[in-house]
Amino acid sequence: MSAEAAVPTFIILGAFVALLAALKFLKSKGVAFTPRVFAALGMGVVLGIGIQLGAGRGTEAATVALDWMSIVGQGYIGLLKMLVMPLVFVAIVGAFTRTEDTLNLGRIGAIVLAVLLGTVAISALVGWASVAFTGLAGASFANGSVDAAKMDILQGRQEQVANLTLPQEILSFIPTNVFADLAGTRSTSTIAVVIFSAIVGIAYLKLRDKDSDQATFFKQLIDSLYGIVMRIVSMVLGLAPYGVMALIAHVMATSDYNAILDLGKFVLVSYAAIAFMFAVHCLILLANRTNPFMYLKKAFPVLSFAFVARTSAGALPLNIETQTRALGVDPATANFSGSFGLSIGQNGCAGIYPAMLATIIAPTVGIDVFSPTFIIGLIAVVVISSFGVAGVGGGATFASLIVLGTMGLPIEIVGLLASVEPLIDMGRTALNVSDSMVAGVTASNAVGKLDRETFSDPEARVSSSAQAEL
Repeated sequence: MSAEAAVPTFIILGAFVALLAALKFLKSKGVAFTPRVFAALGMGVVLGIGIQLGAGRGTEAATVALDWMSIVGQGYIGLLKMLVMPLVFVAIVGAFTRTEDTLNLGRIGAIVLAVLLGTVAISALVGWASVAFTGLAGASFANGSVDAAKMDILQGRQEQVANLTLPQEILSFIPTNVFADLAGTRSTSTIAVVIFSAIVGIAYLKLRDKDSDQATFFKQLIDSLYGIVMRIVSMVLGLAPYGVMALIAHVMATSDYNAILDLGKFVLVSYAAIAFMFAVHCLILLANRTNPFMYLKKAFPVLSFAFVARTSAGALPLNIETQTRALGVDPATANFSGSFGLSIGQNGCAGIYPAMLATIIAPTVGIDVFSPTFIIGLIAVVVISSFGVAGVGGGATFASLIVLGTMGLPIEIVGLLASVEPLIDMGRTALNVSDSMVAGVTASNAVGKLDRETFSDPEARVSSSAQAEL
């Protein structure tokens, strides 16, 4: 680091440390978790803009300071990714070990999948319509630029899925090496772990019928693992305000604001599509004879966390706690819907976003976006590709590459829109989490397990229990 860059670098890092101390002070004063997360969001925005205005975008001082700040931001994301596979495994197996009524398990799983896949099909249609009827189809973003490094990464990811046929993609879901999938070595590792966990759960049910002693021991083991994992989750989520501030500061300090202004219409249309899908979720809740306003009020803590943290996987513990403690969903259904929602049918990342990109780029290669063949093909590809999209950063990009590659469309638009990706990803992630909770409410209601008194009780909230330690 040059001598000229040293002073501004230390000033930036000093301000960052001071803001971290301020967040620690808020916690010591008993400020609730959700307000602290939003305070961190605001601090990160101010710090990031200050870095860009004071030190300049891409300067040595800004680059060095952000590199040190990434220890907090990327370190937090790394811890969340560390938890994904253990969370999925113990949540799904625990759903089997905690239920006494095995007759409803198959029905619960089928209904959860039906809601997830049905809504992702609707979200694909909404993504298509939001582009087709707003003049974005065939749009070129004059101020957007494709980062060479990001394009190299995208090209590498595209090569992973370029030659996959539909049967091969389905085969890739099978956990041929569960240890490798638990390590997350494949793009479809999450859904492979979901499948393996379900197989383990079914094996437990068969064992319970033949050898109650071994089954009891296994249940106690899973309960212990569940408790340990949830304790680790609580520890990691307690770092959320610090991680969120560092991540948002990085986004604001490195963003090309000219490109954001040029892509502003795409951002607004994206959020309009996300809002429409939230309305669809409310209609599904009405069909279950539940109050959507009560749902939104109770779901706000977990949805707001998902919004600022941009991770469905990290929100899984609060997701399950919200369903069981605040919405009256039975534990088995809550574990199924929360875990399945991490890798199947994500409305935002696997539905709206890839459908929008495909519809934008299609006219540039001579495709009529109003053709029934294009629309039906797009929805079908989106639904199928929604399997295996992990609920961590980069899931939407991977889903988009699959959709664009399958439909024979160029992928450059994915890199072109990278400058506004974090802004849209916040809303998409909240939508993904909402979809899994709506699936849980629907399935629990269908099997007669939904506790309507809990759902309707305004005092039945997760904020006083699960968030108390955060």
